[in-house]
Amino acid sequence: MTEHHNPDVLFIDDEPDLRLANEQSLQLAGFRVGLCETAEEALRRIPADWPGVLVCDIRLPGMDGLEFLHAVQALDADLPVILITGHGDISMAVDAMQKGAYDFIEKPFSTDRLVDSTRRALDTRRLTLENRKLRHELSAQNSLGPRIIGKAPAIRQLRRRIAQLADTDADLLLLGETGVGKDLVARSLHEQSQRHDRNFVAINCGAIPEQLIESELFGHEKGAFTGAETTRIGKFEYAQGGTLFLDEIESMPLAAQVRLLRVLQERSLERLGSNRPIELDIRIIAASKIDLRKAAREGRFREDLYYRLNVVTLEIPPLRERREDIPLLFQHFLLVAAARYGKEAPAIDPRIHQRLMAYHWPGNVRELRNVTERYILLGDDDCGLNLEQSADQAPCAPMTLPQHVEAFERALIEQALAESGGVIKNTMTLLGLPRKTLYDKMRKYGLDKTAYKE
Repeated sequence: MTEHHNPDVLFIDDEPDLRLANEQSLQLAGFRVGLCETAEEALRRIPADWPGVLVCDIRLPGMDGLEFLHAVQALDADLPVILITGHGDISMAVDAMQKGAYDFIEKPFSTDRLVDSTRRALDTRRLTLENRKLRHELSAQNSLGPRIIGKAPAIRQLRRRIAQLADTDADLLLLGETGVGKDLVARSLHEQSQRHDRNFVAINCGAIPEQLIESELFGHEKGAFTGAETTRIGKFEYAQGGTLFLDEIESMPLAAQVRLLRVLQERSLERLGSNRPIELDIRIIAASKIDLRKAAREGRFREDLYYRLNVVTLEIPPLRERREDIPLLFQHFLLVAAARYGKEAPAIDPRIHQRLMAYHWPGNVRELRNVTERYILLGDDDCGLNLEQSADQAPCAPMTLPQHVEAFERALIEQALAESGGVIKNTMTLLGLPRKTLYDKMRKYGLDKTAYKE
């Protein structure tokens, strides 16, 4: 038997001449090849999550190819097995395909036929393992709240801040562009707090007509105004004991801002048409997509309310500043959409990742989620993954090859830093880099090891 370290292909045949001839053909095509005389020997050589392909003759002494296929599927149902068949084994091979074999090749076969099938199987295996890894990363982040997904430094810092602040009663201000996930951060703060078993009440201040917003927020008594035929409990009261999330607070009318400031200061309110104060035990999280300080200077937002809200501010980065998270988020939304629409999540072509990474994402995570749902429903051609730039956005030039290489290199270093908790010695081992080279690259990409210490 010929030994090879970490082969791409294990070729299993009991005829020495065939083993050696096919080994040479596959090696000339660029594959690392391991040879086995029996199926039992091959089974002993398959490690967990092996990124390779098995090519096996059906007719073998001891365990035959079909029994081998069954044993391999018990180890890893997604591991590709290509069966080599004689003329009399065609019906048997067709049955094997129905049972999960990747392909069968009939003797005598050309080198091109073997190489092509092996290459396609290896590509499939790599995509399968990439998806498996992404699923594992998503699962590993459940303890931090399933909604805050990502491994970029800014997202890791955001999760740390959420963990620090979640179980306090401090009011918070969330800042970020449209679609970055401000509502998800607010929900994560609520769910990780002692208030998690009480109401989380979300209200979009820009979606309520100005003449109704005070009644909607603060409630009213019967007869307080024309049409008030019954007493109404407002959102503040409904959130009693829990959390009130005021999204797009910059859209709140100035008159309602005055009442909100009083509620924040006194933690009590009076319904419209009432003089009786109602004590409140709530936490308020506000969110804005604009610079509220600038809006206050321009008279579009109350300055005193801005300073009252700005006790603790969490900034949520746009997607273009955390590109290394795009594959993980795409995989997450893919699985969610597949479950929602009762479809199977497909393997992700690397070319799709390239297009996702090169796009500007003016709609941020929300836009990515919409693209992913279209991908599940309509497929690659009709889902919008050509990702043409929005007319109101500055054009985003395609990434050059050096930019792709740098983005990939940075992502690998960040992943190793995250896995090692910022410990340089462990990061060096994971990447196989000497200390000076690692520090040089970290300096180049502006990476700080302290940002990765959980």
